[in-house]
Amino acid sequence: MYFAALLARTEDGWEASDTELDDVETLSDLADLAREASPDEDTVLVLIEQEDAWFGVVRVDGEEDPRIYVSDAAAAARSSYGEILLTELLGRDPDDGDDLDALDLDGTEDGESDADDGDDVDDGDTEGGSAAAGAAESVPHGPVGDALILDDLGVSETDLRLMSTDAVTEIAESLGASETLETVR
Repeated sequence: MYFAALLARTEDGWEASDTELDDVETLSDLADLAREASPDEDTVLVLIEQEDAWFGVVRVDGEEDPRIYVSDAAAAARSSYGEILLTELLGRDPDDGDDLDALDLDGTEDGESDADDGDDVDDGDTEGGSAAAGAAESVPHGPVGDALILDDLGVSETDLRLMSTDAVTEIAESLGASETLETVR
């Protein structure tokens, strides 16, 4: 189950709106959606959460390029919404994922397991020789992106990295916008 909301910072405080991501196919679409929520080019946060798996924050400040943080890239890669964020963060083309899996990017030969070289693998355990292993190696386990995305708003890098199951609510509480967010939840 997903939850997505926009928090727009205005002169009067934070304003929240739930958002439908069905028509969002790219980060550019998502940034445009955020900019529409704040005609005065204020800061807008797009908060996306997949229950107990991962969360993402996209920050749009006026016409600047969006800043992105994803709590767990490997979990987000299994989600169409997560893939939108990871495409930008990891410089990937989601349509080329199958082609990348077929390439020998880690230097092992076909059938050779890189799981035996556990000291060299720092992004989690994988099963060597399978397409799933290739996909897992191309996406790091753990957080990716701009961990300082909310630092100037009172959520430090450490706080952000420690958030897990109900991160969207924790972020809203830190920003003083929890009541506002609850109106759209």
